[in-house]
Amino acid sequence: MNLYNIKHPEEQVNFAQAVRQGLGKDQGLFFPQNIPQFSAAEIEHLLALPLVERSQKILGALIGTEIPAETLNTMVEKAFSFPAPVVKAEAGIYALELFHGPTLAFKDFGGRFMAQALAAVRGKGKITILTATSGDTGAAVAHAFYGLENIDVVILYPQGKISPLQEKLFCTLGGNIRTLAIKGDFDACQALVKQAFDDEELRRSIGLNSANSINISRLLAQVCYYFEAAAQLEKTERENLVVSVPSGNFGNLTAGLIAKSLGLPIKRFIAATNANDTVPRYLNGGEWSPQATVATLSNAMDVSRPNNWPRVEELFKRNRWPLSDLHSAAVSDEQTEQTLRSMYALGYLCEPHGAVAYRVLKQDLQAGETGLFLCTAHPAKFKESVEGILNIELPLPQALAEHARRPLLSEVMENDFSLLRGYLLGID
Repeated sequence: MNLYNIKHPEEQVNFAQAVRQGLGKDQGLFFPQNIPQFSAAEIEHLLALPLVERSQKILGALIGTEIPAETLNTMVEKAFSFPAPVVKAEAGIYALELFHGPTLAFKDFGGRFMAQALAAVRGKGKITILTATSGDTGAAVAHAFYGLENIDVVILYPQGKISPLQEKLFCTLGGNIRTLAIKGDFDACQALVKQAFDDEELRRSIGLNSANSINISRLLAQVCYYFEAAAQLEKTERENLVVSVPSGNFGNLTAGLIAKSLGLPIKRFIAATNANDTVPRYLNGGEWSPQATVATLSNAMDVSRPNNWPRVEELFKRNRWPLSDLHSAAVSDEQTEQTLRSMYALGYLCEPHGAVAYRVLKQDLQAGETGLFLCTAHPAKFKESVEGILNIELPLPQALAEHARRPLLSEVMENDFSLLRGYLLGID
């Protein structure tokens, strides 16, 4: 698999290099030079396969022969050890539940596959994973890499701006997992990660890598659950399928667009955001003008400068799709609460991120179309807000209950790169 840096196309790497390096020159994102396209007959064959076998074939087609087929198949089998069921929310609208993995969030797919990929291509030397999280990435990465030899993980998150249970899930492990509560918002955390990657001396000395959706291995893994969703729908429902994606850093949407590029019959996508509405405003007015990040109920989407947006535009440009085909809208916290209540009245228990995607889908869906929205986290990860909005009591799944009892091991750090740099260099 050959990839290029979107900012500097002359910088070209193979899959192993892209996984190890994370970002390219000038913080540029790596992107595949070629995305294969399956025929309609091949798509039908793929959709008839079980999740793991289908995903092995999809990732094999994307990555190519760089990783031996037997190795890749084992990687997928270890990473995708849990289901992604499609559940009917109401007539013509379905939920793709991506929270049945070990940390109860969609990031488990990408995080676990990346850990397998990095272990397969790492070579020799020290590796330090540095990533920022707005909620769910941290847990998925922490659990995927926990206990792996010679790999240190440092996770930055905005202090006081993620749910208590999200925090407990990845800030209680210890060992090779280190967590820093940054005095700032998610964009500040993300900016610190970018500064670290721009520091060549630091990158070389600690073997710096990133495990969020910047890393191509995570992104490719996420492509697979879009196929899994289509496989669970009737063929007639797939023909006019509209997919609504709760969007923060836009990696999830990018993966869906890659699935469409491969030939998966998705009619169109919707990028649903909260009050951090840089993309809806850009698509409606043509001006890219990020504003200060706002804290919302759907905190994992509290991103005003989405990292993966250049990949989204690259896909539209390469496929000659008009950007106007991408529909997008923002949902307020008040609307999110109303939507959670209406969904619960219909018999579907959701959480804020899924509710945002559902609401925009309902607004946008046309007659004759089938709607699918992504549920990216278990409702219990947002226990306080969901219980307060719906006036119910949510039992904690075992994975959450276990971590809820543990003490936090995080350190608090000012939003200061020199402090972070010193911390990273000081890891034994």
